[in-house]
Order: sequence, then C-alpha cells, then structure tokens
Amino acid sequence: MKTNIFEPAKIGSLQLKNRISMAPMTRARNANGIPNDDNALYYAQRAGAGLIITEGTAISDTAKGVLYIPGLYTKEQVEGWKKVTKAVHQKGSTIFTQLWHVGRVSHTSNQPNGIAPVGPSDIQATTSFAWGYDENGKEGPVISSKPRALSNAEVKQITKDFATA
Repeated sequence: MKTNIFEPAKIGSLQLKNRISMAPMTRARNANGIPNDDNALYYAQRAGAGLIITEGTAISDTAKGVLYIPGLYTKEQVEGWKKVTKAVHQKGSTIFTQLWHVGRVSHTSNQPNGIAPVGPSDIQATTSFAWGYDENGKEGPVISSKPRALSNAEVKQITKDFATA
C-alpha cells in the first residue's frame, strides 16, 4: 500500500492536513523569553506541514541552556505562544511545543543571578556546550558549568513545572 504524504492523516485524536511534520529547531530569537510576532510569522510560514513541533521551550527560569529561547512559565509567555498558535491554526496546521529543562547542560550565564545549573548529580558535563556568555562577556559556545545536585523536593518541583507548562 502506498502512502501519499500530502493526504490528510489521523494520529490518535489529531486530524492533520497532511503527513508532513516539522521537527524542532532552536531559533533563539527571544531576548526576553516571550514569543513575539516574529515567532508567529516564522511558524505560520511553515504551516504547510500538517504538524509542527516548536523549538525547545523552557519550563522555568532555570531550565535554559541557550540564550534567547522562549519560555512557557509566565503569563506573558503564554500570551506570546497564543499568538503563535493562532497564526499556525489559521493556516490549518497543528502545533505542539517541545518543553525542556536542559539540566546540567547549561552555563551560569543562562541561569538567574548566575547560579549553578541543576542536575541529577553535581557531575559536570565537561564535553557539552551551552550557548551563553564567556568570561569576557562574549556570546558563543561555552562549556557547561558545574551543576548543583537537585534534592528530591526539587525534582518533584521540576516535574510540576513540566505539567504546568
């Protein structure tokens, strides 16, 4: 049986206009973490795909490993994503947000007040890079900072942050 990728598809409860999916790609265009009109335009321009999965979207202020990514944990961010969703829906496509918490693969320059990133342990990801500011304030790839190990209560809070986002 041949499948035509341009034909509609039903996946679970989703009715998609075609079988084409756009994979997530980090755009890093939100200096204040709030999705804006540029995000809405970007995703609307790609709404020929039946399903769009957005760039990695932070679930909290400590979830970031890249400068300028959007979040989904403040009222303003929710309103920004509503603009994006509306623009994509108007083009007849379906959109999902890729939620993330990067854990230890972050840098102190991505964290509120320069705190250490958090992870399941305090083992540094010495071969992994974040996108942040180096010691001279220059933006670019930086070795992930040494993390602080999460407590059990903090793990539960991150789980709640995912659910809230």
